[in-house]
Amino acid sequence: MKILVVNAGSSSIKYQLYDMTDSSVLAKGLCERIGIGGVIKHTVTGKEKWVKELEMPTHKEAIEAVISALLDPEHGCLNSISEIDAVGHRIVQGGPYFCESVLVDDTVIEDLSKCIDLAPVHTQPHLYGINGCRAAMPDIPQVLVFDTAFHQTMPEEAYLYALPYDMCQKYKIRRYGFHGTSHRYVSGRAIEFLGLDPDNSKIVTCHLGNGSSISAVKNGKVIDTSMGFTPLEGIIMGTRCGSIDPAIVPFIMEKEGFTPHEMQDFMNKQCGVAGFSKISSDMRDIEAELAKDNPDAMRICKMLAYGIKKYIGSYSAAMNGLDAIVFTAGVGENTALVRELSVKDLDYLGVKFDVKKNYDIWRIKEDTVLSLPDSKVKVACIPTNEELVIAQDTMEVLKNGTKYVRKYFD
Repeated sequence: MKILVVNAGSSSIKYQLYDMTDSSVLAKGLCERIGIGGVIKHTVTGKEKWVKELEMPTHKEAIEAVISALLDPEHGCLNSISEIDAVGHRIVQGGPYFCESVLVDDTVIEDLSKCIDLAPVHTQPHLYGINGCRAAMPDIPQVLVFDTAFHQTMPEEAYLYALPYDMCQKYKIRRYGFHGTSHRYVSGRAIEFLGLDPDNSKIVTCHLGNGSSISAVKNGKVIDTSMGFTPLEGIIMGTRCGSIDPAIVPFIMEKEGFTPHEMQDFMNKQCGVAGFSKISSDMRDIEAELAKDNPDAMRICKMLAYGIKKYIGSYSAAMNGLDAIVFTAGVGENTALVRELSVKDLDYLGVKFDVKKNYDIWRIKEDTVLSLPDSKVKVACIPTNEELVIAQDTMEVLKNGTKYVRKYFD
């Protein structure tokens, strides 16, 4: 079975083609500048990257470009589009409507459209991608896999906010959580890799990238997560401020004369690592400044790690213990200093961190244990694979004939 995984943005489409007989990647690529020109960067496993400029007025033309690349006699890997059994779409926000992966039909599209207000930056582009695929491949099943779905197991006390309850109900305000496919992959892989009991395990997963979130996964299910109603809540991120005193928001708006939209844009795009350090949102640039003894670079690393450590401690309390801490994603896999500072002084939990190994490897490309053999709490780095989770879910939906049943009503 071959599954095409699609991640559609406002002006881009990332894709990977999987052969699910062995979960191998046959091809992957990126369509950029949709609507303002167009370029496709396409790589078949074992072949050199192929780059071509072509007009992509909409996501439909971008998907058609992907199909042409996959079928190209020289640069492709398929003989016919019918070899693709299904398309799996990464969807950031499922709102209160979706708690599992679903086969696309008109009802699904209708309910996904209701999530635009909850995640306008992501949901509308997702719809463009889905509709583009449906138009270009009308006979191939489409499946949606939601970042928020893995977090649907949180209890009320974890996902509710102390606003008037009727207001929360009316506007669908709750903690949704994000990066669910990543947290799901690394927590499941950690159980297998570290030899934990699936039915008696307590894991804190740290997805640290340009966007970052931390989750408490008890017995394979999320009981809390750091991102909330939007991806802005939680720890410091590349350009997001993370959790701050809510009163700071109207204070800055008054001082700077910001509109609500401008304030939201400011907190999402001009704060965090980049905004505070005035260096970059890329931790590689921060590391370069650390080598120059830049105090702002060290200060932001300490702030980030301190926030991570607080979540590890609070989630250990929420789960009544801790078996493992797992780092993943761009920063988690590649920034040794952040890993070290995040687990420093956690000996009260039983953490014994292998500092030498952490720095010897530095940038981690495979599942790696970073704690000492006698550490009560295991520390590991597991490179995430969200696309594989999407492909696996798509295959399962296709095999089991899972169909969306509307469980929530307006």
